[in-house]
Formats: sequence, C-alpha cells, structure tokens
Amino acid sequence: MARLFDFYAVRWEYEPHTFVLARDADGHTTSAFAPDFWLPDHGRYVEVTTMDQRLVTRKNRKLRQLRALHPHVDVTLIYQRDYLALLAKYGLEQPQQHQVGTPSAAASEPLGLLGLDAHQDSDRVVPGGSAA
Repeated sequence: MARLFDFYAVRWEYEPHTFVLARDADGHTTSAFAPDFWLPDHGRYVEVTTMDQRLVTRKNRKLRQLRALHPHVDVTLIYQRDYLALLAKYGLEQPQQHQVGTPSAAASEPLGLLGLDAHQDSDRVVPGGSAA
C-alpha cells in the first residue's frame, strides 16, 4: 500500500493514532485499534488485513467497535484478496508468504509484506508529517 500511495503522491502516515476500544475498572486499556495508514489529505484511515480470511473475525469486531464508539472516524478495510489484487494490478511483487512453494515469512504488516523497511523510500512521509 505504501508504494501505491507514494506512486500517486498520496501523503500518508503509518499507524499514527491508536483508538482505545475498552478499559478495565482501573482505567487501563484492554482493547485498542491502530489503523495501518492515515491519509491526512483525505481524512481517512486505511487498515490492510493480509491475514487469511478465516482469521479476520477479530479485526472485523474491533472495526465495528471503533465505528460504534467513534462514528466520525473514516476507516477503509482492505482484505487480503483485495490487497493481492492491487499488487497484481499495479505489477508489484506478491508477498512471499502468498507465493506457492515458499515458506511463510515473518514480516510486519504491511510494509514488510511489500518488501519495504522503515529505512527505505526517502520520500515516504512518517508520523509527524516529516519525510524519512
């Protein structure tokens, strides 16, 4: 996703905000949701779910909670099938764990899955709005 945002000159920040969804009796956070990307020029968050579809129930539940508690927050959820379709459409490499015959790779979602790390892409906007 970061590569697509950069290609189309869409300003983005990676996980800049965390929304508290539940607290215990002492006020400690027991559940929270931090969408992957914030698109400040569009007022929208983007959450990329690259997990197997059968494992997204928990993320969907958190997104429903977020929408109930903060109805003004605009979040677009991109599922694995949509994410892979975007990679194919724009000629980006498919993440290793989705390629046939390759072992699963542990990578942070989604930057690691796109072959990026925090020190690549010098034009990338990081939380706080500065260029990396």
